[in-house]
Amino acid sequence: MGVVVPVLFALLAAFSNALATVLQRRAALSVPQTRGFRAGLVADLARRPVWLGGMLAVVVAGAGQAAALATGPLSLVQPLFVLELPLALLLASLMTRRELPAALWAAVAAVVCGLGLALVAAAPSGEDTHVSTARWLPALAACAAAAVLSAGAGLRRPPGKARAGCLGAATAVCYALTAALLKDAMQAWDTGGVAGFLTAWQTYAFAAAGVCAVLLLEHAMQGGPLVASQPALTLGDATVSLLLGVLLYREHLRAGWWLLPQALGVALVVAGVLTLARRGFDLRTGR
Repeated sequence: MGVVVPVLFALLAAFSNALATVLQRRAALSVPQTRGFRAGLVADLARRPVWLGGMLAVVVAGAGQAAALATGPLSLVQPLFVLELPLALLLASLMTRRELPAALWAAVAAVVCGLGLALVAAAPSGEDTHVSTARWLPALAACAAAAVLSAGAGLRRPPGKARAGCLGAATAVCYALTAALLKDAMQAWDTGGVAGFLTAWQTYAFAAAGVCAVLLLEHAMQGGPLVASQPALTLGDATVSLLLGVLLYREHLRAGWWLLPQALGVALVVAGVLTLARRGFDLRTGR
C-alpha cells in the first residue's frame, strides 16, 4: 500500500490532536488547580463546551490514527505526531489573532524539515502482523512501570515545570502504548472482522490505556506550563513508539551511514520542539 495512505491519515490525526490540545488546554485552565490526582477533574471539564469540542477532535484523531496504523508501520506513523506542537501553536495564533514571530516560524520549519529528513533516512519498513503474548507481557509491564513512576513523581511536586514535565512523560508512555495496542487490535479486525476486534484483549487494553492517557493529559496541562509538558509529551511519544515498533512489531530502520542524516533530523526536531515550547503561545493568555 506504500506510505502515502498512512502518512495522510497520520497527518489528519495530528491536526485533530493539535486542535484538541488547544481546546483542552483552554478548558483545563478554566478550573481550579489541584495538588493531587482528581478523577472529578474530567466531570468539571465536561460542563465546558470548549472541552467537549476538544474531545470530538480526539475522536476524529483516533479514527485517523487507527486507519494510519492499520496501513503503515508504527515507527512511521507515530513520529508524525511530532507535528502536533507546531500545528497547535499555529491554531492558537489564529484563535488569539496574534502573529507568530520569525523565530517561531524558523522553529516550525526545523521540526518539519527535521522530521522529514529523519523519516526519509530511516525508511521504516517491515512489520510482524502478529505480536505474541510473550512479547507483549514485558512491553506492557515496562510501559506501566514507566507511566506510574513518572506520574507519581509529578504528583509529588507542586504545580510547575517539574510536575508538568513528569505528567507529560507519563502521558507520552500511555499514548505510545495505546497506539501499539490499537495497531494489534486493527490487525484482529482485519483478520476476524468485528467479532475478532471485539474479542481481542488488545481492544480493551488500548481503550484502558487511552483513558489513562487522556486523564494524565488533563492533569499535565493543568499542572504547569506547556514549556515543560509539551516537549516531554511530543518527544516521549515518538521515542517510545519507535522502540515499541522495533521491539514488538520487528520493524526495520536503515543503519550504517543513514544514521548521520537521521541524527541530524532528530537534532532539528528536538531544537524546534524546545524552541516552540519555550517561546510559543501560552494558550491562556495568547502570549
